Amino acid sequence: MGKLYEVLTPALRSFVAEAPMFFVATAPLAADGRVNVSPKGGMDTFAVLDDVTVAYLDLIGSGAETIAHLRENRRITLMFCSFTARPKIVRLYGEGRCVFPDSSEWDALIGNFGTHPIPRSIVVVSLDRIADSCGFTVPEMTLVRERDLQDKWGERKTRTQLEEYMREKNSLSVDGLPARPRRSGTHAG
Repeated sequence: MGKLYEVLTPALRSFVAEAPMFFVATAPLAADGRVNVSPKGGMDTFAVLDDVTVAYLDLIGSGAETIAHLRENRRITLMFCSFTARPKIVRLYGEGRCVFPDSSEWDALIGNFGTHPIPRSIVVVSLDRIADSCGFTVPEMTLVRERDLQDKWGERKTRTQLEEYMREKNSLSVDGLPARPRRSGTHAG
């Protein structure tokens, strides 16, 4: 039923491009650390950069687990599910790193995504395993609309308010790992 791929084929690229949401999973190295799984939405926040590299626009949120875990160990898995009549799941495994707005890479990458008022970083993932599976138990659902609540929240905040929010909510993971670096740029996470 499942298949491994060397690269993101045209069919896989089409599948992930059509997905209205995906999931991001990371974990710390500590055996008692918490595994984090985050749903990501917005069809304009994910991009295939080449056959074995993808990226997504990481928006300011209430936590920064992914950033903290990537800074510690770079492990990441992205999962895309079909909620349409044709069941399918695609998992992209790899090593991730965060590119922050003050990085020299930012301008070259940001054009791959739609415009959002609160970008925090761009997560770039070098893929080392690409797999699909049946998805027979994933329900068939209809997308009503994408939500714009996060963008609206960000539009109401000043840059100073956003920085204060990130200092309060995005400095450490729930396990106490450092998340946002004090000085940005390109980091492992």
